[in-house]
Amino acid sequence: MAENFNPADARPQRSVKGRRSALIGSLFLMATSAIGPGFITQTGQFTYQLGAAFAFAILVSIIIDIAVQLNVWRVIGVSGRKAQELANAVLPGLGMFLAVLVALGGFVFNVGNVAGGGLGMDSMLGLDPKLGGILTAVLAIAVFVSRKAGMALDRVVVVLGIIMILATAYVAVVSNPPVGEAMRNFVMPETVDFAVITTLVGGTVGGYITYAGAHRMIDAGVSGVESVTDIARSSVTGIIITGVMRFLLFLAILGVVATGIELSTESSIAGQAFGVAAGEIGTRLFGLILWGAAISSVIGAAYTSVSFLTTSRTSVGVKNGLTIGFIVVSTVVFMSLGKAPATLLIVAGAVNGLILPVGFGVLLFVATFRAKTLLAGYKYPVWLLVVGWASWLLTIYLGWNSLGGIAKLWQG
Repeated sequence: MAENFNPADARPQRSVKGRRSALIGSLFLMATSAIGPGFITQTGQFTYQLGAAFAFAILVSIIIDIAVQLNVWRVIGVSGRKAQELANAVLPGLGMFLAVLVALGGFVFNVGNVAGGGLGMDSMLGLDPKLGGILTAVLAIAVFVSRKAGMALDRVVVVLGIIMILATAYVAVVSNPPVGEAMRNFVMPETVDFAVITTLVGGTVGGYITYAGAHRMIDAGVSGVESVTDIARSSVTGIIITGVMRFLLFLAILGVVATGIELSTESSIAGQAFGVAAGEIGTRLFGLILWGAAISSVIGAAYTSVSFLTTSRTSVGVKNGLTIGFIVVSTVVFMSLGKAPATLLIVAGAVNGLILPVGFGVLLFVATFRAKTLLAGYKYPVWLLVVGWASWLLTIYLGWNSLGGIAKLWQG
């Protein structure tokens, strides 16, 4: 792609109200994409494993996530170009490689998301998981069938995000967790597990999730140096929403774990905890939360993966058609695979961990060495580069862990 072409020129200009709506939709897309079935599974397992000390891991992961997203949103937002377009500008062909990597990772993750939707429907309504997975996919497709798909996407992810937070908050109150102990462990943890922290980071800003909100933002017409303040605020807000959801889920489960009740590691820790805390209502609410996390991630994974396979000049109709096809194929694979849904979620998380070091490294390279040509001469904050490159080193460790995880899974 020629460097003198500014993709932002091909996007509609937004009114103040339209900009606000677009940014809210973008930050919720990022947040709800991160809050997927794997997010819920990890939070349950680590709360059961670490107890109140898990609060410290949540805090540190949020700080690292903010460092990553501040850089990702700023580089993509100021340039008005998507990650693969910037990568191609740095090295021809690199963008294509990144696009394939993200699309493949997003596809694997989406199969797991559809599976998670089936499990959520099972807990919520007692539906067969396969039927629930199909229904989840159909509802996700309906978002992109709409004439105003962009507006529908923004509204759906906001509503789903609010529903998940409110439902989790209810169970967090009912379970009566030791809040004081959790708050104390924020700053004085009884146990520090760096492997848990890196796993949380990979699950929150790994793979396609890294770019979901930023790509939606520039598709909606918000970009340029003049938008830096709004871009920075939105990127941080999205991570804070994810962090609030994680902390509420942690408290809901901690209230049960702190009583000493034994939970089976053979099934969902979070699901069991919700059932113990709030009985039948808790089980149904867990199903609602899991389903909401799954369908929002189906939407986010499909949308973001297709955004890597298209250009700024691709028509909206073609993009929506490809997104629908992406969801359909993911669902067909889910129906045909014999592997358990839990295995799919683990594989999806491992694949996603490989993508972050490559894409994030490209964006930091642009901010450090190509700001004059690719960021319209924008003077990139030095402090942001420092925290960005420090975070990038951590993503290398995450990627290495992901390779080991994939190898173990297939050998097993």
